[in-house]
Amino acid sequence: MVGLLLGAAALWGASRLAWFAENRVAGVRGTVLHTETGAQAAGALVPLAVLALAGVAGMVATGGWARRVLGGALVLAGLAACWVAVNGLRTDGYPDGAPVAEIYVGHGLAAFGGVLVVVAGVLGLRGATRMPRMGARYSAPAAKRSAAEHDYDLWDALSDGRDPTAGR
Repeated sequence: MVGLLLGAAALWGASRLAWFAENRVAGVRGTVLHTETGAQAAGALVPLAVLALAGVAGMVATGGWARRVLGGALVLAGLAACWVAVNGLRTDGYPDGAPVAEIYVGHGLAAFGGVLVVVAGVLGLRGATRMPRMGARYSAPAAKRSAAEHDYDLWDALSDGRDPTAGR
């Protein structure tokens, strides 16, 4: 779950950094440097971060097959984040004054966040039955349920006019 939190934070942080830079003609101002953040250039970053954050609550609240489905969805979301990180990344052709280091850090942070989400999803798939789920600590074990059913049998015998202790 820590991996999901860190992955969500990395994806959100990558969405705030510059991802694209080019010179554009701006009419009277001439040629100006135009930059776009990760959220502008790759609109999927913020929704993927929100999905990873929601995955934390889902991993805590679910168990069994529902946790496996969620783990699979998180693996796909992490792979999508990795694809967004490498799609459109170029190594040359940036104009003078472009924040090249920030662009590389943004793409790298998105890839790192995607890998963290993939790893957390795989761990959720593998440990779906072993990890405790929310409220599992308070559910009664089977032995206690059978004792409660025994109590119901005693009351049912009394209701029917029979002595529940006669056969013991």
